[in-house]
Amino acid sequence: MKMNWEKLISNCRLGQEHRHPERHDDRTEFKRDYDRLIFSAPFRRLQNKTQVFPLPGSIFVHNRLTHSLEVASVGMSLGNDVASALLARGEKGPFIGEIGQIVATACLAHDLGNPPFGHSGEKAIQTFFTEGKGAYLQEKVSPEFWLDITRFDGNANAFRLLTHSFKGRRKGGFAMTYSTLASIVKYPFPSYAAKKNKFGFFTPERSDYVAVAQKLGIPQLDGTEGSERWARYPLVYLVEAADDICYEIMDLEDAYKLKILSFNEAKDMMLSFFDEMGKNRILTRINEELLYDPNEQVQYLRACVIGMLEHECYEAFMAHEDEILEGTFQGALIDHISKVPREAYVQCTKVSKSRIYRSKPVLDVELSGYRIMATLMELMVEAIEHPDRYYSQQLIGRVSSQYEIESEGLETRLMAVIDYISGMTDVYALDVYQKICGISLPII
Repeated sequence: MKMNWEKLISNCRLGQEHRHPERHDDRTEFKRDYDRLIFSAPFRRLQNKTQVFPLPGSIFVHNRLTHSLEVASVGMSLGNDVASALLARGEKGPFIGEIGQIVATACLAHDLGNPPFGHSGEKAIQTFFTEGKGAYLQEKVSPEFWLDITRFDGNANAFRLLTHSFKGRRKGGFAMTYSTLASIVKYPFPSYAAKKNKFGFFTPERSDYVAVAQKLGIPQLDGTEGSERWARYPLVYLVEAADDICYEIMDLEDAYKLKILSFNEAKDMMLSFFDEMGKNRILTRINEELLYDPNEQVQYLRACVIGMLEHECYEAFMAHEDEILEGTFQGALIDHISKVPREAYVQCTKVSKSRIYRSKPVLDVELSGYRIMATLMELMVEAIEHPDRYYSQQLIGRVSSQYEIESEGLETRLMAVIDYISGMTDVYALDVYQKICGISLPII
C-alpha cells in the first residue's frame, strides 16, 4: 500500500483525540508541539548531556541541546523545501505547508531518550542485564521485556518519554500530534522484531505506535496484519538527514577547536565536499571577505558544507519519493546524494571513527560514564529487589514520584529504575554517584 500525503499529515493528538476539533489560538497544532518541547524539562536537561566530547571547560563544544537545536534548524529547511515542492505540484492536504515545522519539532525530540554519557550510558544499561549482576532477572520477567532492557535504545526511550503516562501525567504523555510522533521513530518495530539492537519503541508503547501508524496510513512491511515491522514514516528520512549532516560536520568543527584536527586538516576535509568550481568559489569568497582568521574560515566552510548537504538530501528525497511512499526505499538520504559529497562524507566518517571518537577525551568520558551508570543500575535494582532494607529505602526515597518505583510488578519497578537513571544529566548522574558511594557530601 502506497502512503499518501493527505493522510500522512495529521494534527490529531495522542491521548487527546476527543478534543481534536477544539482550537484555542492561532498557533497550529504542530507549532504547539514545538513550543511544548522547547519549554519542557527533558529538553532543558539536554544541555548537560554529552554529545561526543566532554562537557565544556574553557572551550565550548556541542552538547545534546545545542546539537538538537542545530538539527532542528537544518530539519526546518529540509521540510520547508519538500513542502514547497509538494505544494508547487498541487499536492492536496491542509497541512502540507507544515512539514518544515513537524520535522523541526521531531529534530528537537530525536535525542530526548538518550541516557547520560551517550552510547556509553546505553551500553551500561544493556550490559548490566547481560553481563552484570542483573543477569539473574531474566528468569523473573517476560521474554519481550527482557529484550526491551537488554537492547535498551535511546530512540525507543524518546518515544516512551513522549507517549508514556508517567504517574500523575495526563493520558498520552506529552500528547503530541501523530505526525510529530511518527517522525521520531527511526526504527518502526519493537525490540523483539529487531534484527540488531536498534528498535523504535518498547513493548508497553507498541499500542501507541500502532494507533499512530493506523491513523497516518503507515503500512506493515509484509502487507499483512500482525506484522511487527512497519514502513518508515516519510518525514523520518528528513529528520535522519538533518541529524546525519549536523553530527558529522559539527564534530569536525569541534575536533578542530579541541586541536584533535589541525586547521589544514579541517579545511581540506570540508573543501572535499565540493568539485573544483565549488572550491574555487568558496576560496575566492574567503579572500574577498578577508576571512583570515582560521576560526572564521572553519565556521564559513562548515556553513557552506551544511547548506550544500541540505540541498543534496532534499534532492535525494524528491528523486526517491515514490519508493519512500511505497516503503521500499533502502538506506538513508545521505547514502543517495551525488558522488563528490558522498565520497567526502564517507571519508569524514572514517576520520571521525579513527581520530575523533577514539580520542583520549572521548574515551575517558565513556569509561567514566560506563562505571557511573553501571554502579547506579546495580544499587537501584538491588534497592527495588529488597525494598525493606534501610539503605534501599534511602535510595528509593531519592526517586521522583512520577516513576512507579514502588509498584507491585517487578517489570514496572525495573522500568522505573531505567526511566529514572536514563533521564539524568551527566552532571546529576555524577553527583548522585558520588553521594551514594560516599565520595562527596553536600556539606563539603
